[in-house]
Amino acid sequence: MASQDLQFTESAPRMTDSSPIDIVYLWVDGNDPAWRRKRQCAAQQLSAGHRDAIGLYGNVEGRFRDNDELRYSLRALERFFPDHGHVYLVTDAQTPDWLRPSGRLTLIDHRDLIPSASLPTFDSGNIESYIHRIPNLSERFFYLNDDVFFGAPVETGDWFWDGGLYAAWSDEPVVSDGPLRQDANSMDNASRLSRQWLGAQRARSARLQGYAHTSRTFAHAPRPLLRSVLFELEQKAPEMFASVRSTVFRTWDKPTIVSDFVLRWALAHGVVRMRDYRHRYLSTGDADIGEQLDRLVSAAGGVDFFCVNDTTDDASSHDARLACVRASLQALFDRPSSFERPACRAVAAPSPVSSRQEVAALA
Repeated sequence: MASQDLQFTESAPRMTDSSPIDIVYLWVDGNDPAWRRKRQCAAQQLSAGHRDAIGLYGNVEGRFRDNDELRYSLRALERFFPDHGHVYLVTDAQTPDWLRPSGRLTLIDHRDLIPSASLPTFDSGNIESYIHRIPNLSERFFYLNDDVFFGAPVETGDWFWDGGLYAAWSDEPVVSDGPLRQDANSMDNASRLSRQWLGAQRARSARLQGYAHTSRTFAHAPRPLLRSVLFELEQKAPEMFASVRSTVFRTWDKPTIVSDFVLRWALAHGVVRMRDYRHRYLSTGDADIGEQLDRLVSAAGGVDFFCVNDTTDDASSHDARLACVRASLQALFDRPSSFERPACRAVAAPSPVSSRQEVAALA
């Protein structure tokens, strides 16, 4: 049966403290020649207006590059959350060459979730708006981009409470008021979009009367989510889902909603509670990325989660900064996970010292 013919009326079972917590990853190998041709063709077919609407860094190499982050994120998952539930890996007809078949991991192709008329899409915000439709997904689950890592043993009570979940603010600057901006990043515009929608609903909802928007973005974190909340919001805010599902590439005026609006709505309705975590956010394009990685390795086991965001944009895949990231991740997570083929080992990375010297030369 084609995905567009499916009827998603499922209601999630009541969760218990012992219910499994599944894991959902999005992953793409931007180096795959067939996938690159698909991306190039899609970009060429865009109208001038749609090309102009592509968001800041919406179609650069760094958004799609595979720097072996997923391999290390799975190593971190297995080390720090060994009691996790099933792992679902959402991909565009791709499979990591090192991935070992496992009864604990299922590959989910875009075609299994997204109507064929809406494919292909290269916008993670579009793709993630469908993840709650994964068959048999647990009510409580974590959603992760592959550049997000657990950094310490996971206590589920630090992420979920009976009837809800926890979230954290990022350390980024306060988001200015006003309309969505073409020169703003996706998370800033997502905050603005949530403020607009919830503000418009306040007059019609008693639950929202006391809600005040916090002009901050949410941390780049393992995202605890409730499947039932996503199904509910798909019914309550169909225009929000339809908007983000219309994109081919990330656009500035249709920002991600799962990483902001869903959490913001849940916060306004008492389903989310804010808390602090020990966390770090690193940008590979920063001039001091070598020092940031040194501090991360030195803090091993001392942060709850971290994100290593590829902001080298259109740099070569052989860029020294990316080699430095791989060396640091190998230093942090050197033990292969059960999801890796025995004969496949991580790409040999230069020593942290030599790669940091190359990074310093670029600064």
